[in-house]
Amino acid sequence: YTRHQQNPSQHRHNIPVFPYNRHTGEDLSQINQLMNRKPSSSSRSSHLTVLSWNIDCLDTDNISHRVKGLLSQFGKYSANVVLLQELVPGCLTILQNIMKDYQFLQGSEDGYFTAILLRKDRVQLLQSNIVKYPTTEMGRNLLIANVRSFFFLGHPLCIMTSHLESCKSNSQERLNQLRRVWKWIKEAPEDHTVIFGGDTNLRDWEVKKLGGLPDGISDVWEMLGEPEESKYTWDTSINDNKEIPHSIRLRFDRLFLRAAAEGAQLRPESMTLIGLEKLKCDYFISDHWGILCTCKCEVSEELRVNE
Repeated sequence: YTRHQQNPSQHRHNIPVFPYNRHTGEDLSQINQLMNRKPSSSSRSSHLTVLSWNIDCLDTDNISHRVKGLLSQFGKYSANVVLLQELVPGCLTILQNIMKDYQFLQGSEDGYFTAILLRKDRVQLLQSNIVKYPTTEMGRNLLIANVRSFFFLGHPLCIMTSHLESCKSNSQERLNQLRRVWKWIKEAPEDHTVIFGGDTNLRDWEVKKLGGLPDGISDVWEMLGEPEESKYTWDTSINDNKEIPHSIRLRFDRLFLRAAAEGAQLRPESMTLIGLEKLKCDYFISDHWGILCTCKCEVSEELRVNE
């Protein structure tokens, strides 16, 4: 397939072979050192950093350069939780070989899939689950990890990611999947703070069609005042990886938050788009920008003393 003709629905069972070779490994050696450096004292503070990114590994054009760029971004930000979409087995192997500080959970064993990466010195996995979407035609699902955080007085978190059905014509299936996501968010244990991040492929009118967000679930971008600079995560007016001849600017990638009923709380402080710089190969890392979100862990003094 060509650079500008990709459609994930067409390639579910035709995943490209990932071009990893000796030269690639040599190029990644410096990134390997960066990824495994000790976290700074600031990274051990009472903040949670979440990075969500559709990394578009279905597109193999300049993939070695793009994976190097991706790993550089991972090393730069050292996010506590990384949520990935459009990961493929070959790319997963490279990330696992280099990102030794992370525990990997994947949404599937083959094809292209989602993954949750948990930084081992910050987050402890309790259990994980994969929820199938019964009517998907693209192999999509919801990946869930229940974790305990070392910086949040051990309070439980529920981390979720998904890649909702692609293409405008699949709106009804996408909304069916979104309802299922919201259901799992709402039904998570009350003592868990729930964070969902992923490529939702949503248009704003689709959310309005469902009557807006359910009570208790918040859109993190909206919580932060709808900053224009972090709105459009799929922006063909700047990103030309797909060579689309006209400009399309959409907020496909979103973060949802549901607070725990009581106890410690997460308060979003910032959201930044990353991957905005072109690489030397004249490509961006992905056709999507990544979302880097920082949340403050707020614990009352009474709760801190009791625990």
